[in-house]
Amino acid sequence: MKRRAKKLLEEEEETLCCCEYVNRHGQRSHVAACCCDCEDMDEACDRFLKREPQKPESLSQVTAVVADRIRVPWLWGGARKVDLSIIPPLILLPALLHLAALHFLIGVVVLTALPGLVLWYYYFTHRKKGRTLFFLSLALFSLGYMYYLFITEVFPRGDVGQLQLAVVSVGVVLTLLALFHTKRDPGILRPNEESVHSKVTYYSPPADRNPSLNGGRQDVTMTIANRTGLSEQVEEELKESKRKNWCQVCRLVRPPRAGHCRICGVCVLRLDHHCVWINSCVGQANHRSFLLTLVLFLLTSLYGISLVLQSVCPRQNLLIALLYCPGVYNQYSTALCFTCAWYSSIVTGGLLHLLMVQIINVSYNVTEREARIALREKTARSAYWGLIVDTGVYSRGFRSNWSEFMNMGDKVIPPSLTDLV
Repeated sequence: MKRRAKKLLEEEEETLCCCEYVNRHGQRSHVAACCCDCEDMDEACDRFLKREPQKPESLSQVTAVVADRIRVPWLWGGARKVDLSIIPPLILLPALLHLAALHFLIGVVVLTALPGLVLWYYYFTHRKKGRTLFFLSLALFSLGYMYYLFITEVFPRGDVGQLQLAVVSVGVVLTLLALFHTKRDPGILRPNEESVHSKVTYYSPPADRNPSLNGGRQDVTMTIANRTGLSEQVEEELKESKRKNWCQVCRLVRPPRAGHCRICGVCVLRLDHHCVWINSCVGQANHRSFLLTLVLFLLTSLYGISLVLQSVCPRQNLLIALLYCPGVYNQYSTALCFTCAWYSSIVTGGLLHLLMVQIINVSYNVTEREARIALREKTARSAYWGLIVDTGVYSRGFRSNWSEFMNMGDKVIPPSLTDLV
């Protein structure tokens, strides 16, 4: 009993409270001690004050320390680490939108520079093939912040009814649910033991043993390649298929149309592309829900923009109001709503282009990954500046392509080499 009590006491001592965590050095620490015992930061500040050159690794060490110590209290398993890429959108987006609402010229500069900065950061991270939560944070916070301003700034004006508010709210909730379903699993391939090692056992009496000693049965394990009757042509086809579809990273044989994502580090069935806005791949298991998320967001966004423009520019047509709305900058509240309508229109235009590309690719039964490879190898027909790409490999007509897309299964078990033999 004493040993058991002592063991329970040790387990309680090792259990982390909501504000404790294990740092990158394997030591137990506390959230309140985030500014204590920081030798790397102290050394960097000391060199800065003494006007001495910094060490090449000083910046990376300080960044690693800050990233390790920024945590939020959590009830289970101690304090959780917060990704630093989440924070910039939470600060920059409200600040830039409120700044753009001060004057028309400031709004033009901000709304022109903001998409440029986002695109620059996208190409910067895409070139390094690194994962970041910046774009997912920007997407979710944009949706939530626009909905917050719609409730606090537009709805109190009295031009939007309860039913219209309910429609916008339902659209936001459905968009989030579709996004959650999209992020669950894109169709990741798992290694199949049977495709790597054959477990087939054949029985034949060996030459140096008596069959009667083992009940007339002796185990002699043979590989598939050594099985009698296997033709050389099948062997060559298997070798060629394995060499072409073998993934060195995941250590598995990919089925047709599957691909390896260098950002996620996994192989995905019918890989379309890696979407930074959801921080996940778009593959066979979530491609339909991805299109549904785009459609729901675009419908909700377009309806919300129309309600905002009708409220701040009631005398103008919707299309004209977005370009010309006299007196909108006389009040800061109306200027902020008008600026948010413009920001939502820019985001909606970008996602509308993405949806159009996806619909065209599904109509031709080609994935984004296959289209890029075909254009690079010059094996596809393209039209309208590369908007339409037809590889001619899997296309069976418009109706059959969409039928295949809507009926493709969420999970497909790739055939093993044993099944091919």
